[in-house]
Amino acid sequence: MTAPRIPPTLPAAQRVPSPVLPSGPMPPSLRVIRRSEVVPDLERWVLTEETVPESSPHDLLSERIRGLLLGWAARAERTVKIGRNLAVRWDRKHPRLGVDPDVYVVEPPPPEGDAVRSLRLWKTGHVAPRLAVEIVSAQHPTKDYVIAPQKYAACGVEELWILDPFHEGPRAHGGPFRIQIWRRVDDAMFAQVHAGEGPAWSELLRGWLHAARTPAGASFDLSTDEAGAERWLTPEEAERSAKEAARREAARAQRTAEAAQRKAEAAQRDAEAERAAREAAERRIRELEALLARAR
Repeated sequence: MTAPRIPPTLPAAQRVPSPVLPSGPMPPSLRVIRRSEVVPDLERWVLTEETVPESSPHDLLSERIRGLLLGWAARAERTVKIGRNLAVRWDRKHPRLGVDPDVYVVEPPPPEGDAVRSLRLWKTGHVAPRLAVEIVSAQHPTKDYVIAPQKYAACGVEELWILDPFHEGPRAHGGPFRIQIWRRVDDAMFAQVHAGEGPAWSELLRGWLHAARTPAGASFDLSTDEAGAERWLTPEEAERSAKEAARREAARAQRTAEAAQRKAEAAQRDAEAERAAREAAERRIRELEALLARAR
């Protein structure tokens, strides 16, 4: 899909970024997965076609991330497929093995477009997601922390975000972490390049990922700058911003028109007053001339 073009950021006067959570210390050592050492669990890694119910916070956060990515795609004018919960299968000999990211970015999109039901990486035109996002669930936090990176290393994802907004994850390796970013270093290695509160740099998006607080609870933002002032917009936010800007412009134009009308009315009153004064003066002259003529 080609996302519609939208403004990249709010104008400076309108920026009201979500409060950014303070950065925390990075763990003493980050993890590296060698793809050659990943041994798939042929039972536990089986991905069924059943839809797993999601909690409301999980669903809202997934939609939030999806909206931010749609905004990025529009801003960068990228032809990509962005969606949720698409099965990715990479082993032709074991086609039931797979992973289904909460949110994904596939570039280029598969030939089937939005009709694709799963990515089978041995098929022509099917490529691994460039970005996969996993939001940690309270029911399976270890799966997201331990198993997910191995799966994404195995299938060749370029960048993986593991987001744990409520710190549900295990304490292993210094966790839990609000934000983890994993990146494919080369065909052999998948490295954890950030684990902490953030902000965290996304090499793929060329932007900063932030954990944030909103009235609804924990959330995430993307921005051009590390401080989070130049916040990126979702399509819905861009539409609201455009409508608000149009409303302000219409109000400004109306004020300008009303001021011009008041000025024109004042000028007309002045002209009428000047004409009335001139006519009064002319009448008085005629009266004086008549008096003068009678006096003679």
